[in-house]
Amino acid sequence: MENFNQTLPDVFYLLGLSTVPHIQVIGSLMFVVMYTIILAGNCLLLITVRMSPKLHTPMYFFLSNLSFVDICFSSTIVPVILRNTLSTDKSISVEGCMAQMLCYLGIGGVECLLLAVMAYDRFVAICRPLHYVSLMNTRFCIILALIPWILGFINSSIQVHLTWRLPFCKSHHINYFFCEVPPLLRLSCRDTWLNEISMYLAAGILVLCSFSLTLISYIYIIATIIKMHSSSRYAVFSTCSSHLTVVTLYYGTIMSIYLQPRSYHSVEKDKFVSVLYTVVTPMFNPIIYSIRNKEVKTCIVQNLKQVISPSA
Repeated sequence: MENFNQTLPDVFYLLGLSTVPHIQVIGSLMFVVMYTIILAGNCLLLITVRMSPKLHTPMYFFLSNLSFVDICFSSTIVPVILRNTLSTDKSISVEGCMAQMLCYLGIGGVECLLLAVMAYDRFVAICRPLHYVSLMNTRFCIILALIPWILGFINSSIQVHLTWRLPFCKSHHINYFFCEVPPLLRLSCRDTWLNEISMYLAAGILVLCSFSLTLISYIYIIATIIKMHSSSRYAVFSTCSSHLTVVTLYYGTIMSIYLQPRSYHSVEKDKFVSVLYTVVTPMFNPIIYSIRNKEVKTCIVQNLKQVISPSA
């Protein structure tokens, strides 16, 4: 324990996305714009679902959960990026780094599992329509919404515990824009095989299992859609294709970070991919779901009309 305390610094220094000044300015402006869109888009979806009785269904209950998760997910990353980019102080305390890692990994796991839950909801709605109301009752929906939070934060607690048991004696400068496991492992002067195995196992269980459940659900969904009449086929496929777009972008980027061998990792590529799933995906989720969903668009317009002219 004494040796551990001697090799654990008081602060780390986040090197950020780039050390080139004009790229930092452009990057910070882009993050401000994207974060504003994330907050505005996801808050609009949350308010729309809350204010519209016709959207009080399991599908939109899980969609509003996804919007809340996206707000939390990006909020663990973007404020730190902006602070480090716009300030000369690049430091982050050990406690702050641990807290960010705990929240980031936990909420990231929640999103992985929640996307699988949403796929299951679509499977029941399309493939078992007569049993949908009885299966997807309020109690069961709440349980399905809570399970991702429990499992996500159990995983993040394990990863944080294993990471912060390591001595960091190579450097205190993290070549990344937030506290992430792979960059921190590179700073350790102890063998990190246990951490890497734990990371691959967690990614395998959370990501691959979630992706497999989603894939199986959509195989059944597509098979059912093919048998439908052409008049109803388009509406069902439009709803499901929105979810498929989100799933493909999110799972694809996550797998490229956590399921690749360490020798295949490139810091610059990892930074780019991390931006995709921490900022770009939460930004596009409300846009994809609202643009491709007539019910949501109709409710947004109706709610705006009520706000602008309440007496109308």
